[in-house]
Formats: sequence, C-alpha cells, structure tokens
Amino acid sequence: MEIIRLDGSKMTDRKATHAYLKRKLHLPEYYGNNLDALWDCLTTDFSGKMIILHDPQTVKNQLGDYGYSLVSLFKEVAAINSAIRLILVYPLQS
Repeated sequence: MEIIRLDGSKMTDRKATHAYLKRKLHLPEYYGNNLDALWDCLTTDFSGKMIILHDPQTVKNQLGDYGYSLVSLFKEVAAINSAIRLILVYPLQS
C-alpha cells in the first residue's frame, strides 16, 4: 500500500490545491482540477493508497466551504473504496 502524506498548509487556494493533489496522488494528466474529477479518480483507484492528511483544519480555514467539501470527499471516498484509507492528523494543541 502506497503511503501519501498531504500537508494541509500547502492547500492555499483551489488552483494550488488541485496542482498539489495531482502531483501527490499521481492523478492522470487529464485530471479536471475540481472535486468531481477528484471523486472520479479516487473512487476508481484500486491500487491501494493510505492518504494521511496533516492538519485538515487548515485546509478548511484556508479554503472555506471548499475545504470542508474536500475533507468530506476524502472521508466519503475512504468509506466506499476499500483500497483507499484515510488518516486525519491534527496538530497538538499547546
């Protein structure tokens, strides 16, 4: 199983987020750079991936509603595609 670590702080806007996800998740060249395209790619990916999303709250803070939708998408994909596992890592509060 491939382990992919995603850094929530890298997802600063929609364009940067999709470029980052395309690179980190090895999405195809024709990837459409939107949530529907991400859904399509991840729900049909049976290669085995463990996606570790560091600091999902930062994704939500930086992208607003779009960030909430993105984190929800990852959760839903992991729930329906047994080849994708999701771990959300929240920073320690001091």
